[in-house]
This record gives sequence, C-alpha cells and structure tokens, in this order.
Amino acid sequence: MTREKTNFFFLNLGHFFDHFLILIFATVAVALAVDRRIDIPGITNDWGFTYSEFIPFATAGFIAFGLFSIPAAWIADKWSRSGMIGVFFFGMGLASMLAALAQTPLQLGGAVFLIGVMGAIYHPVGLALVVQGKVNTGVPLAVNGIFGNLGVAAAPLVTLLLIEYSGWRAAFFIPGAACFTVGIAYTLFLRAGPDPGVISAEKKASVDASILNLDRKLLCRVFAIIFFTAAIGSFIFQSTTFALPKIFDERLTGFAASGREIGWWSFVVFAIASFAQLIVGFTVDRFSARLVFAIVAASQAVFFGLMLNLEGVQALIVAVCFMLVVFGQIPINDVLVGRVAKSEWRSRAFSARYIVTFAVMATTIPALSYIHANWGFTRLFVLMGIGASAIFCAVLFLPNTRAAIQSK
Repeated sequence: MTREKTNFFFLNLGHFFDHFLILIFATVAVALAVDRRIDIPGITNDWGFTYSEFIPFATAGFIAFGLFSIPAAWIADKWSRSGMIGVFFFGMGLASMLAALAQTPLQLGGAVFLIGVMGAIYHPVGLALVVQGKVNTGVPLAVNGIFGNLGVAAAPLVTLLLIEYSGWRAAFFIPGAACFTVGIAYTLFLRAGPDPGVISAEKKASVDASILNLDRKLLCRVFAIIFFTAAIGSFIFQSTTFALPKIFDERLTGFAASGREIGWWSFVVFAIASFAQLIVGFTVDRFSARLVFAIVAASQAVFFGLMLNLEGVQALIVAVCFMLVVFGQIPINDVLVGRVAKSEWRSRAFSARYIVTFAVMATTIPALSYIHANWGFTRLFVLMGIGASAIFCAVLFLPNTRAAIQSK
C-alpha cells in the first residue's frame, strides 16, 4: 500500500470514529431512560430521566461539534493538517474514555461536550486532506463518507451490545480506547515519512486550474445555497441518525422487541444507506451537481411523507429508503465546496460549511426532545418533508458546475 493510500485509510478511520463516538450518547440515552419500551439487560444505573429529559444533555457537545471547527481549521491551515488529525484521534479517544467515568448526567454531558470539541477537528481538516491534490473529488469524498456513515451505523448496535454485556460505561470506554490506539499508529505513520498533508507545487497548480473562477456575485450565491441546504440537511440528518433507535423502538411493534434487535435493525438500515454516497459521488463527478442534488432532495420529501403513520415492516422498508437519500446528500455540498474553494483556504471553507451544519445539529437535539414529548415522531416527519422540499427549490438556482469544469 502506498503512503498516499495509507493516509487515506487513516482519514477514513477518523471519519468512522468521528461519527461513532459522538452518537454513543444517543443510544445510551435510550437505554438509561425510564420510559424505554424495551428490556435491555445490563442497565443498573438509572438516573430517573425520561428520554425527552435525557437528550438535552448532549446539546453542548453538538454545539461544540460545529463551533470549534473554525479554530480547528485555522490552526490546521497555519500549522499542520496532518498534525491536527493526530490531535483529533488522541483527544476524541480520551474524551470518550472520560465519559465512562461520569457519575451524574451533567458530568456525562460535560464529557460529550469534550467529545464534540475534539470531533470538530475532523470535518474541516480531514475532508480538506481527502480532496487535496485531486480534480475529481466525488468518489474520494463518497468513500470517506461511507466510513463516516458506517460509524453512524455501528454506533447504536455496538453501543447496545456493549451495554448488554459490559454496561453503559464500557460503551464509551472501549471505542474511545480504540480511537486512541489508532492515534498512536497514525503518529508513527507520520514520523515514518514525508507529511502527507503537503503536496507538490505541480500537483497544486493542476488542481487549482480545475477550480471554478466564479465572479463574486455568483460565488456568493453558490455559498449561500451551500449553507442553506447544509443547514436544512443537517437538521434532517441529525434527526434521523439520532432518533432512529427510538423511532424503531416505537414503530417496529412486534418486529423488534429487544435492545439488541433494535440495534441490529438500526445498523442494517444505516449500513445499507451509507453506500448511497458512493453512487452519488460517482454520478456527481459525471453529471451536474444541480441535477443530482435536486433528485436526492425530491426523493427525501416523498419518503418522509410516506413514513408519517407507518409501523412494522413497512416502516422498516421506508426507513431504508429515506436514509438512502439522506446519506446520499452528504457528499454533494462537499463536492461543491471543493469545486469553488482554492487549496490554501479550503479548510476554512469547509469549517464555515460545517459550523452551519453542526450549529443546526445542536439545536436539533432540544427541538427533537420538544417535538417527541408533545407530538411524537409524526410531526418530525412533516417538518423534514418540508425541509427537503425547500432544499429542492434552492438547488435549482445552482450553476451547472460540472459543465463549467468540462468546458475548461
């Protein structure tokens, strides 16, 4: 394996851990809540909170997941992108292990906040490294996205299994220790050769030549659309990934009666859906991002409408469908950023995109708590359907970026 491919593998592992560790709390909240409808062996520490009361403790962590992406990107651009990825592995691993020591919900929320601070490093820095030196970025971003989505998929399953066999503290400690260990391996890799975060002047010139030279007005319009669609898309993504174990708890009546079964079904749905990114990444490198984006957004609106009152196997099938298009949207915004942002400020462009994304994600947690407590998940699917329709309308105003690149 070449050094470039090895570095890409480490970046993919980083994306996996980034999404895995931040979502452990989502499943722990289901397991520890007093209003859970499933029997989960291994739960002996009940703090007396319902699910709706429990999940706001994660709010600070998801705010940090977005807010700290800007200083992380600035440090990476001024110091070292590869070095910051090493800090990410060590910091997120330690923060997750610290969560295992929590004695109160507030302490657990504080540890999740630290997980968010360290996790904020990955997206602006890791994605800038993924696309560095590449003209066609759709497939690399899609492959990297699959690893992130597999982290989303594995989080509920692995967490519930660890809770059942070793308790909820192990659900934080063991993945955190694994992330820390990967950090050691990545540090050794960096010391064994040249910094993979630095590219040659020739390759940089070739990549910069493929960047769209948009006038200021059009560039502002593209970024406005990127930020708008990223904001709504993040609400949809966070709502579906955070709430899916609870949705299955309520909707798969008679189909999943234990924590292990809900964990497995959540994993299956997330794992299947994650590969939608590869399809989207392949098509967005060959067709207009505007066309692909519009199809994905329209499909989301349709499937959320179908999900309103479904239960059992029908709910499971539609859940697979809407998660396919939710995950499929993820690489499109990143491809757009890569096509209009030059290498020297690309980390900061990604950080601006992700601070919008994760700021909205942070507000999604208390909103999800309020919506579930008052109306259940039916109202949530209505809101997500409206949001997907708004994304569809916005992307119609994008320029045909693929045609512009091919015309050079």
